[in-house]
Amino acid sequence: MRRPRSVKALEELGRVRLSESFFMRDFLHSEIASVHGMANIPDDPDLAIAAGKQLCAAVLEPLRARFGRISIRSAYRSAEVNGFGNANGFNCGRNETNFGGHIWDRRDAHGAMGATACVIVHALIPYYEATGRWEALAWWIHDHLEYDELEFFPRFAALNINWRERSRRRIHSFIPPRRGVLTKPGMANFAGRHENEYTGWLQSLSP
Repeated sequence: MRRPRSVKALEELGRVRLSESFFMRDFLHSEIASVHGMANIPDDPDLAIAAGKQLCAAVLEPLRARFGRISIRSAYRSAEVNGFGNANGFNCGRNETNFGGHIWDRRDAHGAMGATACVIVHALIPYYEATGRWEALAWWIHDHLEYDELEFFPRFAALNINWRERSRRRIHSFIPPRRGVLTKPGMANFAGRHENEYTGWLQSLSP
């Protein structure tokens, strides 16, 4: 598929079904692009679609199936939009660090395909607001899903969740007081199961 250059072509890209619950259009909105008059459109739609399908299959559909509604806060960014966001202080990393991340249509430095979406898991919000424990969702994902990297943010415990062909399985948080790395390969808490970290949350979801 060529890069869309008309409304009709962009509509067709948006209608590409990535999984049972998600279409490509769900991932194309960008506040940066909207406010600054930029087109958040993949240069390589086929690569973006392939990466998005893997992201949906590996992490987003299982999250939705287990916990219900999830909201997409930010997902695909074109290299132009991401580069502009980085240069102007809009909380976007450098393009080179976002290839295979928010920039779905570029492979990373190791040649790996990947995709990132920032999502909110609605079922976590009451528990998080009552306890502050975002780690419950982090450890559930770690035990059950084939993710690459997770990054948690304070508001609603929103998280960047990434799928990549070259999986690192690293969890990082910007939520005080536990900012920094929660786990990664080589840390003592990485291996094994972590049910004790999320059993209380799962029980709170029971009717």
